[in-house]
Amino acid sequence: MSEFELDWQREARIGIAEAVFCAGKTPAQIDAILESAGDRRLLLTRLDEAKFAGLAEERRRRLDHDPLSNTAFHGPHLQPTLDGPCIVCAGTSDLPVAREAARSLAFAGYRSTIMADVGVAGLWRLMRRIDEIRTFPVVIAVAGMEGALFSVLAGLVEAPVIAVPVSVGYGVAAGGYAALNSALASCATGLLAVNIDNGFGAACAAIRILRRIPAHRLDSQS
Repeated sequence: MSEFELDWQREARIGIAEAVFCAGKTPAQIDAILESAGDRRLLLTRLDEAKFAGLAEERRRRLDHDPLSNTAFHGPHLQPTLDGPCIVCAGTSDLPVAREAARSLAFAGYRSTIMADVGVAGLWRLMRRIDEIRTFPVVIAVAGMEGALFSVLAGLVEAPVIAVPVSVGYGVAAGGYAALNSALASCATGLLAVNIDNGFGAACAAIRILRRIPAHRLDSQS
């Protein structure tokens, strides 16, 4: 019995392609998945440098691996042609999760813009760019510590805001739970939240929203 079964119909069914979560899988299992994929496209997430180094050389050569986000692309690359979200992250330490979101969007054909280090501890940094942020159809907010960025952004922009709590912090903020609770308890109406460190999930939520806008669908441009 095979240890895996890939869902190649997922993209046709829900508009989001199959992805492989590499945490908990051995390099041998990932090699087997890639071999079974042939030339088909796959997004790999949580593929850290040690696990990437453990893959067969032939597999490594065929992957576009990004060590900051621990993501990899397999198969033909889509050129990002659709306007996607703005990804706003509170601090430089949040960039791995922000980059995971950006790479997941790029794999699906969406451009994105990362605005880094605009946390509310220096509110002027955010306000300096708020007019630009307001031009995007969706905003992904990435923050650790107390997660104050989520409520501030959701109170300033009309677009849907997707909060990504990040496991950056210490003491009561350790593990991202303070930021998660901040997102869930926010009084900014309509704020959405995904799981801690889930940049991929935030990207998928953004794609689902964007696909309801005809100009933001790949299949509308074919």
